[in-house]
Amino acid sequence: MKKTLRTLAVVAGAGAAAFGIAVAPASANASTVWTVNPSPSSFTATNSGNILLTANIPMTCTTSSASGTMASATGNPATVASISAINFGTASSPCTSLLGNVTTVATTPWTIVAKDYNPSTGVTTGYVSNISAKVSAGACVFNVSGKASGTYTNSTGTLAVNSVSGELVVTSATNCGTVVTTSTKPTFKGNYLVKVKGTSTIPTIVGSNP
Repeated sequence: MKKTLRTLAVVAGAGAAAFGIAVAPASANASTVWTVNPSPSSFTATNSGNILLTANIPMTCTTSSASGTMASATGNPATVASISAINFGTASSPCTSLLGNVTTVATTPWTIVAKDYNPSTGVTTGYVSNISAKVSAGACVFNVSGKASGTYTNSTGTLAVNSVSGELVVTSATNCGTVVTTSTKPTFKGNYLVKVKGTSTIPTIVGSNP
């Protein structure tokens, strides 16, 4: 086990930084009114492409889903949605890593926070906040908390989560050797397609500054 962890520690660095993106700058007149349509509403979300969590080693999920509620809001930043449940992997399609299959148990609610809106593209920039999860990768168990930058696109209903290094932290780690420690800075990347629950309707988020 120690030899495996040493080997992984050597190769881990290259994958760890591969998934961050730069966050778009805020507009000159930040939105203070956020109109969600329909509001209030319940939503479901399913992944489009792989979901990637990197904590020195890449962990890949081919299946992920979430659900919660959305509603109009005021302020900047403003909470426009709450994620009441989020799942990663299934019994038949588990998440995987070099340390073995990965199980992630989220403590919810997570929140979706809006900060900037581009009316020409219909894209809201913000972050997923209040993230808290227990991750087990083989014998390695660690807890993650923090936030993850992201965008929401009205035309496609795509919630694109693209965290940058330092937004998420490891609060504790057990049986992980030097591969995952409290100094590790995880990243979380993945796209989710959002629909109004039980329908094919894509909800929209529009920011304005009256």
